[in-house]
Amino acid sequence: MSTVKKVALISGANKGIGFETARQLGKQGIKVLLGARDLAKGQAAAEQLKKEGIDARAVKLDVVKPADVNAVADLIEKEFGKLDILVNNAGVMTEAIGGNTTTTVSEKALRETFETNFFSVISVTHALLPLLKKSDAGRIVNVSSILGSLTLHATEGSPIYEAKALAYDSSKAALNAYTIHLAHELKGTKIKVNSAHPGWVKTDMGTDAAPMEIVDGAKTEVELATLGPDGPTGGFFHMGEAISW
Repeated sequence: MSTVKKVALISGANKGIGFETARQLGKQGIKVLLGARDLAKGQAAAEQLKKEGIDARAVKLDVVKPADVNAVADLIEKEFGKLDILVNNAGVMTEAIGGNTTTTVSEKALRETFETNFFSVISVTHALLPLLKKSDAGRIVNVSSILGSLTLHATEGSPIYEAKALAYDSSKAALNAYTIHLAHELKGTKIKVNSAHPGWVKTDMGTDAAPMEIVDGAKTEVELATLGPDGPTGGFFHMGEAISW
């Protein structure tokens, strides 16, 4: 059982921001567990990181499947005895970026979006919280979005004022509420919980129209995952700057 090297689990880590987050954490000497719905794709990603000298391992993790969540928790407990970093990175977007989908989004899309972006984060976090409590400095990073900011959505002229994808935006607003509530419950412990806005990044979800590269999109998650003891908890950040809820 490892008691020295930090262990991080990143969901949705076989590609995009999750993969780059794993790479940047791994370069800091942290063992990274790459959660992936498709284990073969996760293993391919882990092999790529190993070639860069990173201690990486793929684990099958479809965040909406309780059996996968429980299996990952059991594996981490048996092999490491604790978890230092949890990055809830897996997410979906079923609507097009831009415009307003409030009266057109389907109930099916709403439920599917919330299942991944909100409910699965809670189930994964709750399953792993006992292991995070065994860490000397547990860190939970909920990958949110500026599109979850109610303040900015309500402010005419803000960067997101005209972009209202109801399913995605509301799922991230709910995720932010979870961050605030969990941080409050864990106040006084060594665990810090924060929401991260990666930025609009060139990924499958962000598309090539996005202005940010993946390497920069991962920086906020990595920063929050490696906060020192005096770092913030219960906040919403992008590149070290607070975002309005």
